[in-house]
Amino acid sequence: MAKSSGKQKTILTDKSFEFFRNYINNASPVGFETSGQKLWLEYLKPNVETYFTDPYGSAVGVINPNEKFKVVIEAHADEISWFVNYITPEGILYLKKNGGVDQQVAPAQRVFIHGKKGPVKAVFGWPAIHTRQNNPDQKEPQPRVDNLFLDCGARNKKEVEQLGVHIGAVVTYQDGFDELANDHYVARAFDNRVGGFMIAEVARLLKQNKKKLPFGLYIVNAVQEEIGLRGAEMIARRIKPNVALVTDVTHDTTTPMISKMIEGDISCGKGPSLAYAPAIHNKLLGLVEEVAKKKKIPVQWRALSRSTGTDTDSFAYSNDGCPSVLISIPLRYMHTTVEVIHRDDIENTIRLMYETLLTLTSKTNLSYL
Repeated sequence: MAKSSGKQKTILTDKSFEFFRNYINNASPVGFETSGQKLWLEYLKPNVETYFTDPYGSAVGVINPNEKFKVVIEAHADEISWFVNYITPEGILYLKKNGGVDQQVAPAQRVFIHGKKGPVKAVFGWPAIHTRQNNPDQKEPQPRVDNLFLDCGARNKKEVEQLGVHIGAVVTYQDGFDELANDHYVARAFDNRVGGFMIAEVARLLKQNKKKLPFGLYIVNAVQEEIGLRGAEMIARRIKPNVALVTDVTHDTTTPMISKMIEGDISCGKGPSLAYAPAIHNKLLGLVEEVAKKKKIPVQWRALSRSTGTDTDSFAYSNDGCPSVLISIPLRYMHTTVEVIHRDDIENTIRLMYETLLTLTSKTNLSYL
């Protein structure tokens, strides 16, 4: 396990770090999150009193299930992916998007097709540069959904089907977890399984430190965020929480080709990001900010627009309204196969959620008027 560069005592253990790697490497595409949710629940179960799932696969661990006042900490479990949409007689596969896939990063990538007989290896084919530049008057082709295709080595449609590949089979990139210099980690789908890992670690710390909460705590790993916050929408109606702390990723804006005038100033390694937005409850946000100051947890700030684009919106506007706040972890290269985060941000986000929970009570005044 890599050592943290932060001044605080490290939170992650060898066991938790091993789970983190396995969880990140596991495929959890939108609508097909089951295998990831099983891994997550097995890790969470020792640190909660009970758990449940809903019909579409959102998973919830509960501490103090008999308390009337309910607090949620939440992340989403799904990752962007593709669907097999058409198989040619020659065995070439064409696709549709499943979530906000960036088709520009697809050419020459390796993937798994999750078929009926298990994962099938395949590649996004792309014509060699030699063949693309034969005609100087012809423009370079740009990756589009209608010209991207998979090659799994099959020589015809029948051989594709014999591999267990079918229309509707989901496709994920092969790229897994790795470490870069200076405590940076790289993988596909940190968005947002790093969030699921962090909320599970909050539950572990509560159990490890024998903390008693004066409310029911619901640790929620929701499905189908990437296609419209659907899992959070369903589970918020079921739980009917009084307060929600949502964690997701946000853009590191220090890399080339990003406008800070538009996206704000956020950097990996400088702490979790807090944001202002209509869905974010100002008094709850103020409480989180005060906790960060008191516990000397570094935070960064940004402003969002009509919506946060995260599950915060679903919780905030659920039922009769639920005071909600978004605690984001900075991430580079979102929705690519090389998403990058920093270990210090993981630990500080965990600490901020943990310390906020220890500050909250059912009598915390969150009324605007």
